[in-house]
Amino acid sequence: MKKIVYVCLFTFFVSFISFTARAESTSTVGYFGFEPDIVTNYISYSNKKMGYVRVSVDLMLDNTTDIAIVEHHTPLLRDALVKILSKEPEEKIKSLIGREEIRAKCAEKLKSLLKEETGQEIIREVLFTKYLYH
Repeated sequence: MKKIVYVCLFTFFVSFISFTARAESTSTVGYFGFEPDIVTNYISYSNKKMGYVRVSVDLMLDNTTDIAIVEHHTPLLRDALVKILSKEPEEKIKSLIGREEIRAKCAEKLKSLLKEETGQEIIREVLFTKYLYH
């Protein structure tokens, strides 16, 4: 009886490892990070002083072959990110909910720009990997 249980467990683990290896080999997801970080000013309405926000932005792409396309359009995408961040109020920049709203707005804008330029859905997600403000 023990032998049958061991054989079943062994078969299960071999199948699981084989399935995991196949899933990893067929994954074509790629990542592109903007270098240097996006840095822009925003106006603080409470004390009428300029503040700044520094964001590391990474794009999750549907296919690793699309990295070259994104690199080609980096100036357009960077400009869109700066415009969005610089127009946001201090309260939104400094809150967690606001940060998520800004990230979603950036994702929508970048996806639409690349769709317009290339005719393809390239970006799966926009990630803020570092987010600093002062």
